[in-house]
Amino acid sequence: MKPSYRTEVVTDEPAFAELGPVWGRLYGRSATATPFQSHAWLHSWWLSYGRPGRLRLVLVRAGDELVAAAPLMRVTRPLPSLVPLGGAISDYGDVLVDAEHGESALSALTEGLAAAARTALIDLREVRPGGAAEQVYERWRGPRHRVSDSLCLELPAVPMPDLIARLPSKSQQRARAKLRRLHTLGIEPSVVKPDDVEGALARLLELHRLQWQGRKVTSEHLRPRFRDHLVRAAAEMVRTGDALVTEFRLDREVVVVDLTLMSRRLIGGYLYGAHPRLREHRADVAAMLLQACTEQVSTAGIGTLSLLRGDEPYKHHWRPTTVVNQRLLLARRRTAPLLAAAVCAAGARRRGRELARLRKGRDGGGRS
Repeated sequence: MKPSYRTEVVTDEPAFAELGPVWGRLYGRSATATPFQSHAWLHSWWLSYGRPGRLRLVLVRAGDELVAAAPLMRVTRPLPSLVPLGGAISDYGDVLVDAEHGESALSALTEGLAAAARTALIDLREVRPGGAAEQVYERWRGPRHRVSDSLCLELPAVPMPDLIARLPSKSQQRARAKLRRLHTLGIEPSVVKPDDVEGALARLLELHRLQWQGRKVTSEHLRPRFRDHLVRAAAEMVRTGDALVTEFRLDREVVVVDLTLMSRRLIGGYLYGAHPRLREHRADVAAMLLQACTEQVSTAGIGTLSLLRGDEPYKHHWRPTTVVNQRLLLARRRTAPLLAAAVCAAGARRRGRELARLRKGRDGGGRS
C-alpha cells in the first residue's frame, strides 16, 4: 500500500528539540546530507543564534516517519526570506530527503515549501552541487534563479600516499619531507573520547586564539555563543560518529586540537587550533591534519575529502578540485519582485568582488 504524505511547518522550539531521533534516522537515509544538516549541529546552532518566532521547519511525514525536511528560519533583512538554519558558520546548506521515498517525498516537500513561502523568498545558500535542494529547484513551478555561492576545494578521500602521488615529482618530495619532519618531532595524535570533548574543544579554541593572535581572524570564532554551539554540537556528533576530535601532543603537551566533521559522502576538517611554538619547529600543521584525516577516510568508505569553503593558497598545494556551491532562489508569483531584487543584489556583490580583485592585481603588479 502506497503511504500517504503529510506536510507540516514546525515553529515551536521545544518540538525542534524533540525531533532528534526521527531527524537522525532521516539524516542517515539522506544520500546527499552533509554534517551541517545533522540535528545536533542545527539544533545547537538554533540555541546560540536563533531568534524567537523565526523558526520554520518544513517537514514531510509518511505515517509517523519523517521522510523529508527543510530546516529554515524567517528573516526580514535584507529581504523577507526563508533561509537555512546554520548561517555563516556552516559550510553547506541543504534539505533532507529519504532516498527510499524519492520522488514522492520531494514533491511533498516542494509543495510544502511553496505553501510556507506565501510572502517570503526562499533563499537556499551554500548548496553543494548534487544536493537534494537542487531537486527541489528542478521541481519548483514558480519563478526561480540560480547563482554561484562560495567556492570549496575538494580532494578524493584516499590514503595519504595516494594524495601525494597526485602531485608533481618535486611537490611529492617536499610533501614526504614534511611528513618525515613531523615523525622526527614525535608529535603523537590521540582521538578524544566523547566524555572528554568539552575540555578538548576548550583547548582547541584557546589554541585557535593564540594561533591567530595579532593577525586577522574570524571574530565569530572568539565569541561565547560560538563556543557554546561548538561544544554542544560536537559532543553529540562525536557520540553518533558524525564528528571526530583529535589532540596532537609534543613532549606530552597538547599543541594542536582538530575538529573533523563526517557524513556518508564527505569528510572535512572544520576548525583547529595550533600552538605558535610549532612554527619554531617548522612543523607543517596542514600536512599533519590532512594525514590524520586520510587515516579516517580509509576505513569509513567516504568518497570526498572536503577542504570546505575558502581559496587559501596552502590548500592548492594538494591540487584539489574546485567546486562552487549554489544559491537557489525560489519565489511565488506574488514574491517575484523579491527574487528580482535578490538577483540584482547578488550581481552587484559579484561585480564588486571582481573589481576588488582587479585593483589588488594592479597594486601587486606595481609593487613588484
